[in-house]
Amino acid sequence: MTIDSLAEAGFAGTTLAGIAGRAGVSSGLVAHYFKDKNGLLEATFRALAFRHAEAVRMRMLNAETPRERVQAVIDGSLSREEIDARTCTAWLAFWGQALRHPALCRVQRAYQSRMISNLTHALRAFHSREEARKTAAVIAAMIDGAWLRGALSNWAEIDPESLREMLTRVVDDSLARGTVAPQKAPARVRPVNPATGETIAEIPVTTAPEIDRMVEKAKAGQAEWAALSGTERGRVLRRTSDILRDRNDALAEIETRNTGKPVMETKAVDIISGADCLEYYGGVAATVAGQFLDLGAAAFGYTRREPLGICAGIGAWNYPMQIACWKAAPALACGNALIFKPAEQTPMTAIELEAIFREAGLPEGVFQVAQGYGETGRALISHPDIAKVSLTGSVPTGKLVMGEAARGLKPTTLELGGKSPLIVFEDADLDNAVSGAMMANFYSTGQVCSNGTRVFVQRSVLKAFMDKLTARTAKLRIGDPFDPETQIGPLVSATQRDLVMGHIDRAKREGVKLVMGGKRLTGGTYDHGFYVEPTIFQAEDDCAAIVRDEVFGPVMLVLPFDSEDEVIARANATEFGLAAGVFTRDLMRAHGVIAALQAGTCWINDYNVTPIELPFGGYKQSGIGRENGLAAIEHYTRIKSVYVAKGDVDAPY
Repeated sequence: MTIDSLAEAGFAGTTLAGIAGRAGVSSGLVAHYFKDKNGLLEATFRALAFRHAEAVRMRMLNAETPRERVQAVIDGSLSREEIDARTCTAWLAFWGQALRHPALCRVQRAYQSRMISNLTHALRAFHSREEARKTAAVIAAMIDGAWLRGALSNWAEIDPESLREMLTRVVDDSLARGTVAPQKAPARVRPVNPATGETIAEIPVTTAPEIDRMVEKAKAGQAEWAALSGTERGRVLRRTSDILRDRNDALAEIETRNTGKPVMETKAVDIISGADCLEYYGGVAATVAGQFLDLGAAAFGYTRREPLGICAGIGAWNYPMQIACWKAAPALACGNALIFKPAEQTPMTAIELEAIFREAGLPEGVFQVAQGYGETGRALISHPDIAKVSLTGSVPTGKLVMGEAARGLKPTTLELGGKSPLIVFEDADLDNAVSGAMMANFYSTGQVCSNGTRVFVQRSVLKAFMDKLTARTAKLRIGDPFDPETQIGPLVSATQRDLVMGHIDRAKREGVKLVMGGKRLTGGTYDHGFYVEPTIFQAEDDCAAIVRDEVFGPVMLVLPFDSEDEVIARANATEFGLAAGVFTRDLMRAHGVIAALQAGTCWINDYNVTPIELPFGGYKQSGIGRENGLAAIEHYTRIKSVYVAKGDVDAPY
């Protein structure tokens, strides 16, 4: 109510009595808690500052590199939820009064100090302490100045997306011109077992000079590989697929130890899905071709599909083997070489895949694994002989990768995050719908980019749906991922656990109804792992942050709706567009709704099924390009057009 009053009446026109009237309570009650107008305004300013701090903190928890942490401050400060007209007006009112009111001034100084501290800490990776603080002050000034300019013009002169892009370019250019070398990243990658917290390996980080040597090896191998026929390349891919299937159980156990995913999942999906991909592109390899064009009596033409050369693949930690295969199979089928960098949290099975490729007959250097952190990825992407980059990761990482690739005009394929809708209409088979919702939120402990985390249920069947959902969720078995009966394992890391708990705690503070779960599991073996209970929230509207933000954990949000038009509009009201699902017995309605949804990968009466034959990818900020299916061939080849004259040259000279 205070923010509404500030937005409509301004600072001077806002009174204690007016705010009390808006809230429908007595002025005396408001005065009892806040003493006077200034006390209430201070509390409101603190709430706004706290919300901003939480928005930045949640993004920083998800940031993996110092550069991403700088970006988290920019994106959190210039996000859509921070700069809506109502909030902007309130901020402007507070900023205008901060110097006159000591209490407001203290809040303002705390806000500024927190921003400088976050930026300085991240920038220490690039500068000395003194230079980091100076650079932090400049970035903070640009954020506040750009925000103030936009707010004063009611965002008519500039939009927040443009602001973020502008500041991102300025920061990148500034860091690129920096005279102080970045601090050294760790010399080794030390993955842990998420169930126990124990380190399971120590792997040397691939340095920039080593990337140079890998590229040189890839050049030689790629020339040999591209000279083979598609049929010959296909045989190698199919042999690799066969070996993966033969060793499925052993590889699945490595994947479970590294990711924490239940072995019942990794044995059924993770390795097999990679093998399926290699088998599919093993068959496609012989069909990669151009076309013949009859140009009449004078000439004919044809096109050739040629490999790009050496490609870079950067993987995520949720499906390490599957993602490595999804990137390697189409790239290799087209005659390219691939240097793959797995996520530093989950590097183990990529090592195994490299050895299996060589065993299957792949020439040396055609598939190599580079290990490390953000700097290893940057060295790989920026190498002048890398022709294309494919990333699976978060939206902030995708923007950084695309920006780095753009410096060399390199094409990118980006498979990024999502906040996907799953819509349950009143005529749906509710048992199937509940199965779909659970698969869309709890499989792989909720760590799936395409998850349908916004479950929209038509109001007339909401209670029946919730009864079935809670009863089945209560029976989920959580524990040791190597126990074949376990259905929910730990999250991949302590950082991810803290990030998920941060989203849960924030939703509780914002008043979202917690239906079940919502706790970190402790006691016994849980104390050493990264366990969070399967959690279900229910909200009446789309105002809370958890409706917008990707959680990437076992957290489901159920939202009621009344009409088809309403749910389509709400489902599309997101910056993401990776996936969507619809449950209904009315197939005409299903096809119509799917056509209206802004999402690249959709399901009708199922969810998260990803056959290799179908392209996979998203709209909007969920990515660029497609993986799988014949569509991926477009991203790993270039077309050469050839004109062939059949007669003399008709020249006027």
